[in-house]
This record gives sequence, structure tokens and C-alpha cells, in this order.
Amino acid sequence: MTRRLFAALFAITVALAAATPARAQRSNAPARQPDVIFVPTPTEVVQAMLKLARVTPGDVVYDLGSGDGRIPIAAAKSYGAHGVGIDIDPERTREATANARAAGVADKVMFRTEDVLTADISPATVVMLYLSPAFNTRLKPKLMKDLKPGTRVVSHAFDFGDWKPQQMVMVSGRPIYLWIVAAPGRR
Repeated sequence: MTRRLFAALFAITVALAAATPARAQRSNAPARQPDVIFVPTPTEVVQAMLKLARVTPGDVVYDLGSGDGRIPIAAAKSYGAHGVGIDIDPERTREATANARAAGVADKVMFRTEDVLTADISPATVVMLYLSPAFNTRLKPKLMKDLKPGTRVVSHAFDFGDWKPQQMVMVSGRPIYLWIVAAPGRR
């Protein structure tokens, strides 16, 4: 898909999402209790995660458990990428949407109130995480099934157990892991 076509489709998706908000987005409470509490990722870690993933303007960066939206917003501002944040808490989604508008990247970033375990993440070329070891273990089969080979997965602080990262860096005493999704049968 060309960048121009993707940008047009992304703009239409953002417009439709704004025009027809999901029921969970209108509610003040999450559809179910979040599995992980919201803890903001420090700015220097956000920048290191994006750098480790080698984000480009052609990327679609998904942040699973996006909180206040800082990772997709930084991907759009610093790299010109499109971003999608998914969070189960509608309050976090509203906050992230307002933050994207304030940062001037609402045309490149959208936020969805959904459960990351059931959300469609297949368009992602980069997936960012700051969840928990237990939740990463639950999420791993979905990542392996839904993501295309070559998709970069970056996790702040927590790994995936037996899925060995291609790279690990330390930033301010915090580990950041990178995996690249392999072709089926090559995991």
C-alpha cells in the first residue's frame, strides 16, 4: 500500500471513529477491570523505544495499553509515523485523544477503547508495550498469530519468557527489549 493511500485510509478511519464512538468510549468505566495499572513511561524511555524499533514515517505504531498516548504521539511528532493506541480504560482514551490534539498530531494518531487481547492489531508494523510479565505471556500468542513477519515488538521492562529478544538495551536502569516477528515456522 502506498503511503498516500494509507494516509487517506487512516484519515477516513479517524473520521469514522470520531463520528461513531464505541459504547465503551462513551462510558466512564472500563468494559472490565484493567489487567495492568497505568504507569507513564518516562520520556527518555519512550524515545529509546522508538529508536530501538527504528520507526520511520512509513510505520504504523500500535501501543497496547496506551495510557495517556505518549508513545504514539511521540512516534508521530518525532518520526512522522502513524499511531494507534489501544487502552481498555475510556478515561485514558479520552486523555490520549486530547493529548494528540494538543500536540498537533490528531491527523496521524488515533486512540481506541478496546481490550488488547481481542483488538485488531494486524495493521501494525511496530508494537509497543509496557504491561507486565503475566500479561505479556497472555498476549504472546496473539502477537505471533496477528502480526506480519518483520513487525517489530518493543517492551519496556518486561520480556516474553522463552521468546528471546533480538536486542536489549538499558535506559536509565530500565531494560527495553526488541523482538522481530518471524515467518511462520521460524519462531
